[in-house]
Formats: sequence, C-alpha cells, structure tokens
Amino acid sequence: MKITYFHDTDTLFIELKSVEPAETREWDQSTYLDLDAKGNVCAITLEHARERADIPELVFEQVAA
Repeated sequence: MKITYFHDTDTLFIELKSVEPAETREWDQSTYLDLDAKGNVCAITLEHARERADIPELVFEQVAA
C-alpha cells in the first residue's frame, strides 16, 4: 500500500495494490476509483484533498486478530 500527496495539484493518491488498473470509475466529482481486471478497487484518487482529509496527519495502526 502506498499513499502519495501531490501538493501542486492538491491530490491524494492511495494505491491499495500495485497492479495496472483495468478501469477507472468516477465516484463523485472529486473521487476516482481504479479497478483491477476482476473489478476490485486497487487505487483511490481524491482531488481537493486538503479540504476533504487531514493531510498533515497520517496514522497507521495494525490490530492483532
């Protein structure tokens, strides 16, 4: 998983798995979902990210089963 923030375009790209997307679907005017060949979401793009997410803060937590 990889998260990239593009400051110049205020875009947040969240790659869930590194595969070539087969299709991109528009969820709303500022959110795009990349789908793999099986229809699974493999990446999410958020435009206007600063007003939609807490960009300066990132927390990763792994919880034991």
